Formats: sequence, C-alpha cells, structure tokens
Amino acid sequence: MRTRLRTVRLVLAEPLRISRSTMAARDALWLTVEHDGLRGHGEAVTSVYYGLDTDTLQRLLADVDLGRFADPESALEALRDGAPASPPAVTAAVEAALLDLVGKRAHAPVHRLLGAPAPPVAATARTLGITSLTHAAGEARRLAASGFQVLKVKAGSPDPEDDVERVRVVRDAAPGVRLLLDPNGAWTLREAEKLLPRYAELGVEAVEQPLAPGDPETLAALAERSPLPVIADEDAVGLEDARRLAGRVHGVNVKLAKCGGVHAALRIAAAIEGSGTALMLGCLTASSLGLAPAVHLADRARWTDLDGHLLLADDPWSGIGGADGFVRASDRPGLGVTRADLA
Repeated sequence: MRTRLRTVRLVLAEPLRISRSTMAARDALWLTVEHDGLRGHGEAVTSVYYGLDTDTLQRLLADVDLGRFADPESALEALRDGAPASPPAVTAAVEAALLDLVGKRAHAPVHRLLGAPAPPVAATARTLGITSLTHAAGEARRLAASGFQVLKVKAGSPDPEDDVERVRVVRDAAPGVRLLLDPNGAWTLREAEKLLPRYAELGVEAVEQPLAPGDPETLAALAERSPLPVIADEDAVGLEDARRLAGRVHGVNVKLAKCGGVHAALRIAAAIEGSGTALMLGCLTASSLGLAPAVHLADRARWTDLDGHLLLADDPWSGIGGADGFVRASDRPGLGVTRADLA
C-alpha cells in the first residue's frame, strides 16, 4: 500500500468566536491510501487546543507505515485492535482512509461495514458563535427557515449577561428549534449554579462542558443537581474518561479526532450504554471528508453536532449533506464523499 499527503487551507465563511479563541481558518491534511488501483481518503485538521499544528500533523502522518501490511483489511484490523496512537487525530485519519478503501474494495458503505443496514440520517446542530445579538437572531431565523431543528449557541462572554441575551434572542427568532449551549469550559462552579436555572427557563435542552476541564468530579457533582442535562466534552477525551463519567453526567461528546476514530467511538458508546449517559457526536471544523466517518455513526447518538463542514466558505468535498439541517451517510462504497480532482 502506498500513501500520499496533501495540505489544504480551510477558510470559514465567517470567524467563529468561542470562549477561548476566535478561528477564521485552519489547515487540513488529506491522507490517501492506495492499493490495487483503489484509493481511500482520510482527513486530519490542525487544532491549537489539541496542540496539533501543520508541521506536527505532516510529520506524524508521513511516518505512518502501511507498507508492512498485505492489504487494507489487515491494516484496519491491526489499527482497530491496537491502542490509539498519540495524538488520536492521527489514528482517526488513518482509520478513515482505511475504512474508505476497505469499503470500496467490498463495494459497501462504511455504515454497513459497521453493522448498520441503512444509511444513518440525523438532525445536526448548527453552531452560532459569540456574536452580536442582531447577527445571532438573523442567523437563527435563517437557519430555522432552512430546516435546522437544533441550534448550538456558544457562550463564555466576559459578561455572562451577553450570553443570556443571545440565547433569548435566538429563542425568540427561532421558537421551534431545540437549543444547546456550549460555554467551552468558561464558567466557574458558582457561575454555573447561577446561570443554569436561567437557561433552563429559556428552554435550553442541554449544556456542554460548563466548567473548566480537569475536574470531572466537580462536573459530575454539578450534573447531579443541574436543572438541565450536562454533557462532558473536554473532560471526556477517551474511553477511560467516559467510563469514569458514565451514569454521572447526562451525556459525553465524542469527537473522532479526540478519541481516536470510529472504533474508539464505538467502544465509548458500548461503555456508556444503559448507564443513563447518552452519546453526543461532535466534530472539529473540517471538510465533508473529515466529517463523513462520524456521519456513518449518527444513528447511535442522542445529540448530533456534525456541522463543521457547514461553517466553511467552500467545502472541497461533498456527500454528507447538512444544508437542510440533516446529515446523511451515503450508500456509495466507502465513506461516500467525492471531490472532482481527487476521486
């Protein structure tokens, strides 16, 4: 098997401000694995939060040695049964390329390889960053008219009242949508205890990672007395984190780049099943190629937040939809995404 790398720049349609940063663009690395005339593709994206810059990803992905395997099936089996590499985003990208290639060789979509008989379809949340009240209301109105049933509002402004008002105007502009809230760990425990009842009154369905990561015990204690469901994100990186929090928070946000890929996500889903903790599928801002593996798991999640490709000015791949508020796994072989100049 041969591998190739390509680095591209993904530019957002507008800068996305969250509590800890503002992002306007990021680099994506496309890994292509070729065997017997067929190609599989996977994507990893840079992340300041996870300490992954372009040079680091290029070096780690260039070091991936798949030539020692006789075929992509044996490489995928070894990857599935082994411990995720560090960082998990590299494992996830390699696994995605192998799943794409194995699916093409088997003439089967990835969801079928994973045991789902029909292509998953899910209503995805659409993220609204920390922005002006006028812009937030306008976006909420536009997205609801386009078919979105779930909006996720970022929080963590220096003045908490700004966030409350933003949620209020979003609720007024799109009264029929479900609302999620994501402070990205910006609140203290005292702030969370004061703010959560107010957001519950505004009809927020759940809140992601209200507290700074690093103290999952305090997060679990907050969840126990919270008036609305608490979903762990930055405190739920991998399998052991999920096991520690199972039954103690209302949900865990699983991102493939965070946990190590599709099979790692499935292990987390199995670990929390029946515990009272639900699965949320999240993502980083990425192209449809980067989002596609998670979309093939979307039927397993209570909350689906797979809108990273929708935030881009120009998505270089296509095949998972989302513009109408619903992501859909393709029934084409492999991941089912296409690009005109990289078939």
